[in-house]
Amino acid sequence: MPSDRDRPAVDEGLLSPVTVGHDETVTDAAYLDALVTAEVALARAWAEIGAAPTEAVDEIETEFGWEGGLRGCPDHGVDLAALAAAAVAGGNPVIPLVGLLKGRVGEDARLWVHRGATSQDIVDSATMLVARTATSRIAAALAHTEVSLRSLARSRRDEVAAARTLTQHAVPTTVGLRAAGWLRGVIRAKERIEAIERALPAQLGGAAGTLASFAEIAGTDAATALPAVFARELGLAVPDAPWHTNRWPVTELGDALVQAIDAVGKIATDVATLSRTEIGELAEGSGGGSSAMPQKRNPAASVLIRSAALRAPQLGATLHLASALAADERPDGAWHAEWPALRELLRLALGATAHAASLMAGLHVDTDAVERNLASTGGLIVAERLSIVLGPVVGVSRVSELVTDAAGGADLADALVALPGVVALAAERGTSPGSLVADLLDPARYTGLAGRLVDDAVAPPRSPRLDPEENV
Repeated sequence: MPSDRDRPAVDEGLLSPVTVGHDETVTDAAYLDALVTAEVALARAWAEIGAAPTEAVDEIETEFGWEGGLRGCPDHGVDLAALAAAAVAGGNPVIPLVGLLKGRVGEDARLWVHRGATSQDIVDSATMLVARTATSRIAAALAHTEVSLRSLARSRRDEVAAARTLTQHAVPTTVGLRAAGWLRGVIRAKERIEAIERALPAQLGGAAGTLASFAEIAGTDAATALPAVFARELGLAVPDAPWHTNRWPVTELGDALVQAIDAVGKIATDVATLSRTEIGELAEGSGGGSSAMPQKRNPAASVLIRSAALRAPQLGATLHLASALAADERPDGAWHAEWPALRELLRLALGATAHAASLMAGLHVDTDAVERNLASTGGLIVAERLSIVLGPVVGVSRVSELVTDAAGGADLADALVALPGVVALAAERGTSPGSLVADLLDPARYTGLAGRLVDDAVAPPRSPRLDPEENV
C-alpha cells in the first residue's frame, strides 16, 4: 500500500478541465506559502513597532526564506502533506504550523512566532493573500477579453443579425451590439474585481477580536498600531477592525468572483448557441473534437466556461450561508466551510476568465451564415416595424393577417405592395410602393440605436464630471 506521502493529489483537475493550468495560485501549496508569510509578517510587524528584538525577527525571516510581502516565503521548507495530516486534530492548519515554526528557531526568536495571534488571524490573512494574487490574474484576463470585445464590437458595428427571444427570431440587431452587451458585462466585472483586490484586508484581532493579547504584551498604543503595520507588511488593506465574524471580505469577494464568471458565462452561452450546426454564425478559433464523430467541431472553450458558470452561484451561496451567518466570535464549522468554497470559486474564476480571453481572441464570425439566418423568414423579422408603420393606414389586424400568410409561404412583399394604403403612403412620402416596401422590409433599416449603443460601449471611460461650484 502506498504511504500517505506517496498518494497523488486528490484533485489535479481531471474532472474540472476548465481549471487545469490556471489554478496554481490557489493550490494547497500556495495557501501554505501564504500561512508562513503571514506568520513572518506578524513577527516583522512586532519589530516595526519596536516590541520585538531585531535579531530575533532576522532569524525568523532567514529561517523561513522571507522575500517580502508580495513574494512571501516560497522556500519555507514546511512539509505540506505532514502539515495537512496534523491539521485534523485541531481543525485548522495553523495549530501544527506554529509548533513546526517555533521548533526551527532559537529561544529568543521562538517567543515572537505567532505572538498574540489566533489561528483565524493567520488563516484569514493568508486567504486574502491568496485572493490578491488570484484576483490580479482574473482582472488581467478580463482586461484581455475586454480588448477583444472592443475590437469585435467596432468591426461588426453595423453587421445586421437576427435577434432571438425565447429561442425564436424577434427583430434585427447587430453582431456589434451583441458584442457590446458582452463587453459591458465584462467591464463591470473587471472593475468590481479590481476594487475587491484593492480592498482585501489583513486580519488581526487575537482570540476573540478584542486585541487584548496585543495590548497586554505591548500596551494599548502598540496594539492599536499593530494591525496596520501587519497589513502593510503583507501588502493588504488595513482593516477598520477585526472581522472574525463580520465576513464581508469573504462574501463580497465571492460575489465579485461569481459576477466575473457570470460575465464570461453569458458570452460562452451565446457562442455555444450561435455555433450550432444549423445556425453557424460563430465558431471558436480552435474547436474541440469528438471521440466518436470526427466531423464535429465542438465549442470546447465555451463548454468549459459554462461548466464554471453553472457551478459558481451555489458556491457563492455557500459563502453567504456560512460566512454571513457566522456565530459568536468564531463559528463552529461555518468558518471552515468557507475555505473550500472560496478556493473553488477562485479556481473557477481563474480558469473561466483565462479561457474567455483565449476564446474571444480567436472567435470567428461567419458573415454568410449571419446573412442567411437573417433572411430566412422572408421579411417576418421586421413584422413589428410593419405593424408600427402600416397599422395606422391599413389596420393592425390586416398587417397581422399578411404576416400570418407570409409565415405560411405567401410572398409578403407582393402582398404589401398591392395594398391601397401602402400606395397612398408611398405617394405621401414621394416614393413608389415597391421602394417603400423594400425599405420597410430591410432589416438594416430597423436596428434602432444599435450603432449608438455600440459607440457608447467602446468609447473610452469619461472622467468624472466636476461640480462647477467646486472650481469657483
